[in-house]
Order: sequence, then structure tokens, then C-alpha cells
Amino acid sequence: MNPSPTGRDAAAAPSRNPFRQPKAVWAVASACVISFMGIGLVDPILPAVSADLNASPSQVTLLFTSYLVVMAVAMLGTGWVSSRIGAKHTLITGLVLIVVFSALAGTSGTVGQIIGFRAGWGLGNALFIATSLAVIVASASGGFAGAIILYEAALGLGIAVGPLLGGVLGDISWRGPFFGVASLMAVALVATTALVARQPRPERRTSLADPIRALRHRGLLIMSLAALCYNWGFFTVLGYAPFPMELDALHLGLVFTGWGLLVAVFSVFAAPWLRRRFGLARTLYGALTLFALDVLVIALFTGSVPVLVTAVIVAGAFIGVNNTVTTQAVMMVAPVERPVASAAYGFVRFIGGGLAPYAAGRLAEHFNVHVPFAVGAGAILVGVAILATGHRDLVRAERNQDAVDAPAPHGGQDAGRAETAEAGSGSTA
Repeated sequence: MNPSPTGRDAAAAPSRNPFRQPKAVWAVASACVISFMGIGLVDPILPAVSADLNASPSQVTLLFTSYLVVMAVAMLGTGWVSSRIGAKHTLITGLVLIVVFSALAGTSGTVGQIIGFRAGWGLGNALFIATSLAVIVASASGGFAGAIILYEAALGLGIAVGPLLGGVLGDISWRGPFFGVASLMAVALVATTALVARQPRPERRTSLADPIRALRHRGLLIMSLAALCYNWGFFTVLGYAPFPMELDALHLGLVFTGWGLLVAVFSVFAAPWLRRRFGLARTLYGALTLFALDVLVIALFTGSVPVLVTAVIVAGAFIGVNNTVTTQAVMMVAPVERPVASAAYGFVRFIGGGLAPYAAGRLAEHFNVHVPFAVGAGAILVGVAILATGHRDLVRAERNQDAVDAPAPHGGQDAGRAETAEAGSGSTA
């Protein structure tokens, strides 16, 4: 039996604290915060854009659709780009595109121009988000789960701060949030360029078809389809709930900031505890079912602003748990490289997120304001049913993740076992 690591070996052992990280990890995580601001940034200004540019709610929701659909399709090419120019250069390219297109969105004179520039913004976000997760996982100390928690903390913080920034700047002008993100992303660009080291290129170049081929793996396909349904409900709430609230930009910003804070808190603290206490599968089933019930409350009481505001904020708790646990499961469930799995999963789930806000607007126009949220709740429950068909894959993913995250008291031998478990994670088609 090998002795426990002491002295120098103990000092070299990775920290289990997800927030004790190298500067490069913090640079990328900080840029992630700003990048994720772009998701909720436009929430508080949607009614103002609709009024100032004489656009219908369904037209304005295309700010989400163009951004997310382009991001989804572009996800398929992120691995192809990254495996040829390197992860760092891919990050920088994505950041440059976000800076340029967010600034251009602020100069727009029509809603069509904003929709177009948001599409360019989505392209930059695809390059950045898909690559940033891989860079954080590769560079972080404290194990795989710690890296995911840090990434989800950045997502939650960005989602929380985005609406607040959008509300404060949007109270002055709806153009303000776009210029604000462009400025902050320029700072993130400088930090990433200076602090992130060049990442080793993969031994094999990724093809454009690899993410599509990855979806032949049963576990990844099931997780992706369930996420599509979940994101339909998620972005129905995010993209259409501001309209029936009938609040000004500042108060809408405060509502979605409360929602985003719950996303952050439950991503970082509640999700790991729930997974340890109840297991990955039951945690996902529970979080998604409660989220569906919450969206159903929104559907039934859309005309009551206090109930609507409360239900939207509470939804952040279920979204936070689901985001962290699902991301961990996806990285473990498919026997392909993490960037490929991330691209395939991102493509499917963001298609659902992109189509949902526009569909919500059209449903409200043709029926009534309750119908979009009822459809969203139903979509989430369909996602639970799809997820249940892959229960064995979820159990296998949890077992592999536990092996990867387990401390290695016997040195390299146990670490090697963890790597073997990680390499063999997931199921075959």
C-alpha cells in the first residue's frame, strides 16, 4: 500500500476548492460572466424596444431567436475551428465578434438591424462559450466537478447581473445595455489575451460532422432532446414573461436579477448537495418537474403581476439546479471528446431556446397570453419523460463522474483509474 502524500506531494495535490484557481481560469470565467450577461440583458428593454421601434412583441422576441439559433448552429463548427487555430485564438475570435456586434446593435435604427446584429453576437458567443468550458476544465484545479461548478457560477452571476445592467442602462436608453456589454467584453478580451496561455491542440482535428455523429450515442441524444424541451420552457419565461408584467426597464431588471441570483446560488451550492443526497437522476427529475409546475403557475396566473413576478423569480432555483447537474451529466454520458459533446449538446438545446420566445409571441397573438406558458410547462414535462428513457445512462454517468472526482489517496494509480473511467463514460448507440 502506497503511503498517503505528504509534504511536497501534498502541496502538489490539486485543491478541492472550486474557487481557488489560476489567473487564467479567472480571466476566462470573468469573460463568461459578461458573455452570459447577453442572455438576460435584453429582458428589461424588450417593451421599450417594442414601443420605440414600433415592433410587435413577437418581432422583438426575435432578438432572442436570432441570437440563440445562430449560436446553436455555430456550435457545430466550434470544434472544427478550435482544433485548427487553438483554443485561445478561438476564445479571442469569439470575444472580438461579441464586442463588434453588441456595439453595432446599440447603433441600430430598426428592430431588424438589432435582430441581425444579435445574430452576429450569437456567432461570437458560440465560439467563446463552447471553448471556454473546455479551457476551464483543462486549466482548473480542484477536479472536474469543481470546474463545472465554477463555470455554472459564472453563468448564474452573468444571468443575474445582465438584467440589472440592462435595467439600469435601459432606464436611460434601450441602446445603453448594448454599449455596456461591448465595453465590458473589450476588457475581458484584453484579460484573456494577456492571462490565458496557449492551449495544446488536440492530436486529431475535429470535423464539422463530428458533433452530429456524436448524437448517435444514445445517452447524449437523450440528454440533448430533454434539454431542448427544458430550454423551450426556460426561454419562454425569459423571453416572453416581461410583456405581461408591464413594468418599466428598471423594475424588470430587478425582477430578473432576483431570478438570476437564485440561478447562481442553486447552481453553486444546492445542486452539488442535492446530487450527493438524492443522486443525479432523481435530482434532475425533481428539478424539472418542479420547474414545469412553476411555469404552469405562470400560465394560470399570468394576469396577476405579484404571482407572475414571484413565480419567475422562484424559477431561478430549479433552473440553477438543472443547469449544473445536466452539464456534469452531459460531459460524462458520451464517449467522445468534451468539446464535441458540448457542441452537439449546445446545438440541440439552443435550437429549443431560440425558437421558444418567438413561438410564445405568436401563440399569445393568436390565442391568449396564458397559452405560451402552458405550452412551455408541457414541453418541460415531455423533457422529463424523454430523460426517463435514459435512466441507465444517467446512473452510468454518475458512477463515472464519482470515479473522476474521487480523491486519489494512492497517487497516480487511482488517478489513472479515474481517467480510465472518464474516457469510457457514456453509452454507445
